[in-house]
Amino acid sequence: MALRRLASDLETFDLLRTIATSGSLSAAGREHGISQPAVSARVRRLETALGTSLLVRDAQGARLTPSGVLALDWARPALEAASRLEQGLATLAAQRRSRLRVAASTTIAEYLLPGWLVTLRDSDPGISVSLISDNSADTAETIRAGGAELGFVEGPELPAGLSGRTVARDELALVVSPTHPWARRRAVRPELLARTGLISRESGSGTRTFLAHALREHGIPEPSLELSSTTAIKNAVASGLGASVVSSLAVRAEVADGSLVRVPIRGVGLRRSLRAVWLGSPPAGGAAGALLAIASRGSG
Repeated sequence: MALRRLASDLETFDLLRTIATSGSLSAAGREHGISQPAVSARVRRLETALGTSLLVRDAQGARLTPSGVLALDWARPALEAASRLEQGLATLAAQRRSRLRVAASTTIAEYLLPGWLVTLRDSDPGISVSLISDNSADTAETIRAGGAELGFVEGPELPAGLSGRTVARDELALVVSPTHPWARRRAVRPELLARTGLISRESGSGTRTFLAHALREHGIPEPSLELSSTTAIKNAVASGLGASVVSSLAVRAEVADGSLVRVPIRGVGLRRSLRAVWLGSPPAGGAAGALLAIASRGSG
């Protein structure tokens, strides 16, 4: 028997089960959301297909014939399995709607995303978020590979193969320790910066890529020390190991308390866009769409 035919017959056997319980075609129709004539027509089609009578109708209502009792008894395991399947698929769909996989570059993950996620959780406490934090290049690759529904990246350009939207803006800041020779300068020229080894994130970092793009006319600074996190960079700079260019979001507290000194860079634009990225069409609903809307509120 074809699967489509079996599924159709299961619906009719489900009607028979309700008729057997209620003793009425009309009551069965109301429970299943169809009319009494539609119930009769479905039962007649099944009787024709099986070549036997399944119901006896009289003034008291309707009851199953012996053949109907036997057929319904055979159908019960399939009806119960179909019910479990329906409930399981509904649970799976609900879990899928409430679970969100997000990938984000380090700066966004540490300094912007927590606030967005608090707002998201306030709007829907049932949402569960899985976060992958990496550099911008690896974040883009995660989205391209389907490892997350929504990503957030830095960098001068939209990653290849992805669609995106600016959700925030940021400015890079040159920072040194209070004892560094540049700490008392009014500004540093880009040529000097390009000739100086900087403490930097690894290749693929959105901050490092953006700085290289901004200084391309003056030369690209070679890193004197590569570290895997912004926190490690800030500690190294504060210890006097060198200078670094990082997100102004990341050093706001340290500049305020004097443990780091921010030095202007003359004549170079270091303001950048932070983007949400996705594969294909923008997420319009569910947890991903809600988070994108929350993040986009600050893009004006």
